[in-house]
Amino acid sequence: MTKTSFIGNKPVNRIGFGAMQLAGPGVFGPPRDPDAARAVLRRAIELGVDHIDTAQYYGPDVVNDLIREALYPYPENLKLVTKVGGRRDDRGGWLPAQTPAELRSGVEDNLRSLRVERMDLVNLRLMSAEGSGDLLAEQLGMLEDLRNEGKLDLIGISEAGAGDVRRALELVDIAEVQNAFSVVNRSGEDVLELCIEHEIAFVPYFPLGSAFSGGPRQLAQDPAVATVADRRGITATQVALAWLMSRYERILLIPGTSSVQHLEENMAAEDVELDEQDLAELANAVQLGDPLAAAHD
Repeated sequence: MTKTSFIGNKPVNRIGFGAMQLAGPGVFGPPRDPDAARAVLRRAIELGVDHIDTAQYYGPDVVNDLIREALYPYPENLKLVTKVGGRRDDRGGWLPAQTPAELRSGVEDNLRSLRVERMDLVNLRLMSAEGSGDLLAEQLGMLEDLRNEGKLDLIGISEAGAGDVRRALELVDIAEVQNAFSVVNRSGEDVLELCIEHEIAFVPYFPLGSAFSGGPRQLAQDPAVATVADRRGITATQVALAWLMSRYERILLIPGTSSVQHLEENMAAEDVELDEQDLAELANAVQLGDPLAAAHD
């Protein structure tokens, strides 16, 4: 299994870090232990993480502030990836911020809080499975304008149905698609197949199942996952991450955690090689879906 791949033309290690869980409960407010959160980020870099996925509305503001406090000035090879298209209300509710003007503001807020002049990649986070074609053209047009202004390098799309991905590919160069996908939630197979066809990076969020509906505990209770984990002497989490990496060489992982121990466990998955028996058994993993994913990413 290859351990490196590409986002667009940028080489990266296939296991990165998703920073969402560094905020407080419900991805709202500060964490109970900000020093521990910053320690996780520093340890991630030590372990070879060279791309971090974040968003200004994680917190809001909290996660980007933690990243800047822990890692600035950033390692030369670190890629910072964000998403725009959402915002939070005063009680932590998740609201759309989908107009071109809101997307511009979102990108500029990320630049300011992370203290960078250019984002490596910005994902357009859609708020419905299949959006309006006219609005999508305006949204991607704004991101293309920001790219021409030097404020971002690559454009991606998140929570996109197959129709959205096809339409986006007609409008701009798309470097990655970021959708919910895991061994227990394969509802987006059609989008994954599109990414394979077009050699685009596919970045599954909630790669261990939804953090809001069981996550790793849910995985460990699946008979197929548990059987492979027991036979291999590894964790259910490592089985799930290795399964994703086996699907396509441009799948990039961004498992999130606020624990150094879990971070180290996740990173060790890159050394797991699943065989045909493992993959045949994992084909029987119970498909639980992720009804909360769209509301909470």
